[in-house]
Amino acid sequence: MKVLYFYQYFTTPKGSYGTRVYEFTKRWVEKGHQVTVITGVYAKSDIRAQGFIENQNYEGINVKVINVTIDNKMPVLKRIWSFIQYMSVSCWFAATLKADVVIASSGPITVGFPGLVAHYIRGRKFVFEVRDLWPEAAVELGIIKNKLLIRLAYWFEKRCYKAASHIITLSPGMEADIERRFGKMNITSVTNSANIQLFGTEIQNPDLKGLLPLQYAIYNGNIGEVNNSEWLFNTAKLLTAKGRNDIKIVLAGDGQQKAHLEQRAINEDVINFILLGLVPKNQLVGLIQNAFVSLVPLKGARILDTSSPNKFFESLAAGVPVVQNTNGWMKDYLEVNRVGYTLDPDDPVELSDLLIQLADNPALAREMGDRAKVLAARDFDKDILADKMLDALLEAAE
Repeated sequence: MKVLYFYQYFTTPKGSYGTRVYEFTKRWVEKGHQVTVITGVYAKSDIRAQGFIENQNYEGINVKVINVTIDNKMPVLKRIWSFIQYMSVSCWFAATLKADVVIASSGPITVGFPGLVAHYIRGRKFVFEVRDLWPEAAVELGIIKNKLLIRLAYWFEKRCYKAASHIITLSPGMEADIERRFGKMNITSVTNSANIQLFGTEIQNPDLKGLLPLQYAIYNGNIGEVNNSEWLFNTAKLLTAKGRNDIKIVLAGDGQQKAHLEQRAINEDVINFILLGLVPKNQLVGLIQNAFVSLVPLKGARILDTSSPNKFFESLAAGVPVVQNTNGWMKDYLEVNRVGYTLDPDDPVELSDLLIQLADNPALAREMGDRAKVLAARDFDKDILADKMLDALLEAAE
């Protein structure tokens, strides 16, 4: 089977972003399928190009790199222009490259355009992968405010769902949201995954950035408003006020609020709030494994209850309990399996108290982490989920 995959953020483990598409397509290639990924140049990825369009190959995965940069720190209009550039060139590939099935991985919602071109103009089977509920999330979070643009975006979203032979969602919450708004559809939920071999194997002599022997809670990802980074800073500030500078809150990542929070930590003498910057995934493993808890914060918003952040799965695979603050499927998973906690996204006091409790009772955190490691191998192994998505693709192609 020939698979054409439109995804603007392709990354390998040498980068500092989620590797789902790399892991899945590598698995499909190993099973004898031909895969071509059309990507852009993401600031957190290791993928770079010299020319405007460049052909690269990663372990049998054909990658066509459109040399258009996307960065979370860009102003909104500049990001939209990046999406439009990527979409325009991708439509040309959709119309000219051979494929048995075409995947468009959203967000942004504009990536649906090449999927529709491949479907309506070339008659290809179209699979729409929903990573974020665009434009639903952008509207609820106030990113898109123009009423005409909102109406157009919702119309286009519906068109993508209706044209798709199959829809892949990254969480059960996304699947439920789509069916609530559009009725029963051909949907398979394939969550983000974890490289169990990578995250579940103890790293010998990891580079821990001088953090030990102090205990630390780790966050890995974008540093910004949607990710509720202020909640983490305010918690660190409370820990300092309580005389618990032995507990560090460590952020590995970059984003719109990084420089601002870094300066606040200096000005307010919050010495247990540590910003490491971007850390490649293959170096991140040891940092997560040696944390006593992993933080998965998001802004308090209904739409974010459907989220499927990579750090959730990778932390469980590393044997580290998770603290998060959404009220959707992740909350249910942590409660049922007793591998973490769900807190109020607006209450740093609650988080500081929990971190003190876990730091002072290491056996409790270890017990939850041991259980998490077993569950991650059962529920979120990359190969199992890659095969699940491949089954959906084969069904669509047939």
